[in-house]
Amino acid sequence: MTTTADPATRRTGRTGGRTGAADLLRPHLDRALGGRLPLRVRLWDGSELGSGDGPLIVVKRRRALRRLLWQPGELGLAEAYIAGEIDVEGDLGQALRTVWDAVRGSALRPVRLSAADRARALGAAVRVGAIGPRPAPPGTPARLRGVPHSKARDRAAIHHHYDLSNDFYALLLDETMAYSCGYWTSDAPDYGSADAQRDKLDLICRGLRLTPGSRLLDIGCGWGSLTLHAAARYGARVTAVTLAVRQAAYVRARVTELGLDDLVTVECRDYRDIDGEGYDAVATVEMGEHVGDAAYPAFAAALHDRLRPGGRLLVQQMSRGRNAPGGGAFIETYIAADMHMRPLGETVTLIEGAGLEIRSVTALREHYVRTIDAWHRTLDARWSDAVALVGEETARVWRLYLAGSALAFAERRMGVDQILAERPLPAPPLGP
Repeated sequence: MTTTADPATRRTGRTGGRTGAADLLRPHLDRALGGRLPLRVRLWDGSELGSGDGPLIVVKRRRALRRLLWQPGELGLAEAYIAGEIDVEGDLGQALRTVWDAVRGSALRPVRLSAADRARALGAAVRVGAIGPRPAPPGTPARLRGVPHSKARDRAAIHHHYDLSNDFYALLLDETMAYSCGYWTSDAPDYGSADAQRDKLDLICRGLRLTPGSRLLDIGCGWGSLTLHAAARYGARVTAVTLAVRQAAYVRARVTELGLDDLVTVECRDYRDIDGEGYDAVATVEMGEHVGDAAYPAFAAALHDRLRPGGRLLVQQMSRGRNAPGGGAFIETYIAADMHMRPLGETVTLIEGAGLEIRSVTALREHYVRTIDAWHRTLDARWSDAVALVGEETARVWRLYLAGSALAFAERRMGVDQILAERPLPAPPLGP
């Protein structure tokens, strides 16, 4: 049962004449972080630690501390939030930014604790009642087996994320059902997420030089935003490929609904099993991150081989900063297992190494901040509907994912780019 503390109690960290949990934990936390936490934290007994006027972190249950003892760092904190053991009063993104700024600015300098430090911290944890068995992971973390980036494991990874619920993605996304970075060309009040996605799709189709009858291969087609746009607006003949069963079913239904059956074929298969060649254009929008580092040269070669000479390739793909990790334990456990991101230049080199000529690179990093913010606003506005569809823990996974991702793009730790390439025509014969 949580004790409500009066303002004096929260300032002193004492409750009912006893030493509050904050007083017991503060010196050990400050020691581990190498400084004072730049956020206020209210513990389960009403006592507080930290400082600042920003969002308030509320530790509702002792189990959150126990979880951190078993799983220190990003994943332990994330799982405590997902389980509802930690909450944030105020803006979640601002709370993440405050901590990130403190680490980046060296206000916090986490240190490696000595054996004596760890023993004293463990004693404090015992005194506040936070010791116990390891808590079970909340929500639905990915549990993949087998060799990374084998066909079976890739299918399981894609199923975990993209087959969550078509209804949930329809709630989160706009009417285009594009689950990728938009291209924001206006600040007008009536210009929104769907407009930005259509402008992105037009940018892709123009870059690929689609005309009526052009053969387009859309690898990792998602819920069909590019496939449907290219067929309906440009008259392209599209082969759409996805590993996600629910996505494939959704796209097939939309194709029939829009009367595009003569132009679109939907295949549920691995990119390594795609037949055919001689396509005028190939597009892969935010699918390359799932390929894996070791497999990317073969992936780039497959893109080359599907094109006719003179055909064009559009790769829209996320990247990481040169000194940024990309992904992270939380995302790789709960969102996109086995995801791999590299700096942009390395991906360009791999595409060139497959025999393709780079024609242009368009950076969209700022556009992803706006895109994710739009998704986040929708999630918050329709929170009760989201919880009804996927449960509160999964909804909290997505709230944390969106807040953290927007911050990563805003802070330049992640980027996203459209890489336009072309399969060269055969060299002309040498003169006599």
